[in-house]
Amino acid sequence: MSKSRVEDDYGRTLSEDTRTIARVELREDDTTKDQALDQFRCWIQKHPAIKRCRTDAPFLLRFLRTKKFSLPMAEEMLERYLTIRQLYPNWFQNLDIEDPDIEAIIDAGYLIPLVERDRHGRRVILSCAGRFDPYKYTSAQMARAHSLVVEGLMDDEENQVRGYTHINDESGLTMGHLSAWSLTDIRNMLRCIQNSTPIRHKETHFVNIPSCANKIIEFAVSLLNEKLRARISVHKNLQELKDAIDPRILPREYGGVIPLSEMIAAFKNTLKERRDRIKALDDMYIEVSSTNCHFPSNDDLNGIPGSFRKLEVD
Repeated sequence: MSKSRVEDDYGRTLSEDTRTIARVELREDDTTKDQALDQFRCWIQKHPAIKRCRTDAPFLLRFLRTKKFSLPMAEEMLERYLTIRQLYPNWFQNLDIEDPDIEAIIDAGYLIPLVERDRHGRRVILSCAGRFDPYKYTSAQMARAHSLVVEGLMDDEENQVRGYTHINDESGLTMGHLSAWSLTDIRNMLRCIQNSTPIRHKETHFVNIPSCANKIIEFAVSLLNEKLRARISVHKNLQELKDAIDPRILPREYGGVIPLSEMIAAFKNTLKERRDRIKALDDMYIEVSSTNCHFPSNDDLNGIPGSFRKLEVD
């Protein structure tokens, strides 16, 4: 696949501050970037199982930057990324803002990137559990909404370099939400998030966790690696969250400036602009084999306390 001039110049228009972060945190400079992209493309071309894959710079730099330009680790993550899309199409394919149900989930304000970045220049993704109706929509539709939002952001190089802050408002979370997910699905999804999705998760904030969700969230956190667990903060109330996050960037409903409805409308426009490129991700294909498929079966749930097992709905 030939490279365009825009792709060759990708990363050269970063602000000086962002270029410094890329150099210090990711070991990135123009020479390293160009060499890594060339080697990555050559590896994809020769890979016996990868039949179709994007090779443009915005796509490949997702993986290179997440793995701090360790080419073997970036290649491994790409294999896993392509594999989970094949294994779990209900979660990672058919991502379309014009799908009426997915659009309705976005319109409800369940998941939305904030307009302003945080003090570190990171994109902030706000999740509001109470704005998702678990009796109207399925866990697969919830997962696709997440995948759509993430895919709409991952080609942005400011996001690739600076990473993401996640805010999870769990007020309104019910047993209806929790029972929509089997324990196997929770475990598989978390493996996908931390091992297969090219995102730099820098901070995760939970607020307003209801008592019914404490144990299942503790279980989910226990499945994360040590680095991600260390980046999780739990706040008892909104004021504690505001002590950690600049309240001005939050939606007006949370004490910020911009109404949630305006944030939703702005991001929907972004998703519509990028709709064709996001839908084209489904054209990528890897032949899945036992060597690139390592996800737990129901047998892996042995030893999980009975208080969690009641949520098993497979």
